[in-house]
Amino acid sequence: MRQLREDGHDRVPLLRLNETRGSEYVQAIREASQRLIFLDNELTGMPVAEVAARTFKSVHKRLGDGDYDSTYERDIRSAASELAEVAGWVLFDAEQHDAARRFNREALFLARLSGDRSIELLILQNMAMHAGWLGRHREELAVARSVIEQDRMSPRVEAIFRMREARGLAGGGALAEASRTFEKAHSLLECDGKADDPAWSWWIMPNEIDGHHGHALQTAGDHAGAVRFLQLSAERRGGPVVGHRGMAPARLLDCLLHLHAWRDAEELALGIVPTVGETASARTLRLLDEAVQNGLASAKAPSRLRDTLKHLNDAVHADPYTL
Repeated sequence: MRQLREDGHDRVPLLRLNETRGSEYVQAIREASQRLIFLDNELTGMPVAEVAARTFKSVHKRLGDGDYDSTYERDIRSAASELAEVAGWVLFDAEQHDAARRFNREALFLARLSGDRSIELLILQNMAMHAGWLGRHREELAVARSVIEQDRMSPRVEAIFRMREARGLAGGGALAEASRTFEKAHSLLECDGKADDPAWSWWIMPNEIDGHHGHALQTAGDHAGAVRFLQLSAERRGGPVVGHRGMAPARLLDCLLHLHAWRDAEELALGIVPTVGETASARTLRLLDEAVQNGLASAKAPSRLRDTLKHLNDAVHADPYTL
């Protein structure tokens, strides 16, 4: 969930990770992170997890060997922590969960060594998110609350951790409290002045919060309640481009199928089919596959819908190297 810096992706030069040792090495590491973020968000059919992991490993080796100008050690470690965070995120989205946890921990270690609290906050949010995805809801809640209780944050950053707090609460069954916390996250965005926001916080938008709220209700079995939030998340336009943008439609499709809203499900599935070939997010593809299989298993699904779901199933399982 990252963005390119304000100068834009068209100015990201060729990387020189192996040819520099001082301030230029810091810049090269940061440029590597920016290039990976661009590939993850803009070219959503481009899987980058292995590239990101290998890129960080090359930096990690040089840090261990001391192959850099020690004058810039703090800045190099800060840049390396950001690169490890990017790798941890894309590994998570690729569902390489053991690797993602390793890279997140290394990212956190480097951020703390360098004293970069801003990137440390982003890593903690990623770690909370990952814990929740794996069903470790108490861990997600604990991480979120540890930050909320200790840090003075901009409203935008607090909204991120309130959203994580809400997900942790919902996972533990406290749905009413979770709903109030999601609403608080929304209200924080409304009063956000953006003056003190770190660059990495760009992605927290109302539709992101709605998507998480909908997912929390879906997971709790309230498919009807989830539909409104997932529709808001899927339909909102003009927001930032993220590589996981197909997740809300995938969850919405599953809810509509559970509710036997056959016509709406068919229309949504038809709209999803053309996007599948541009989706590299393994999490999104798995959610789509699960929704499709649930729909096909329903004996009540009309034949037209079943045909559409079979078409979507073919797209999800298509060879990505077929031209």
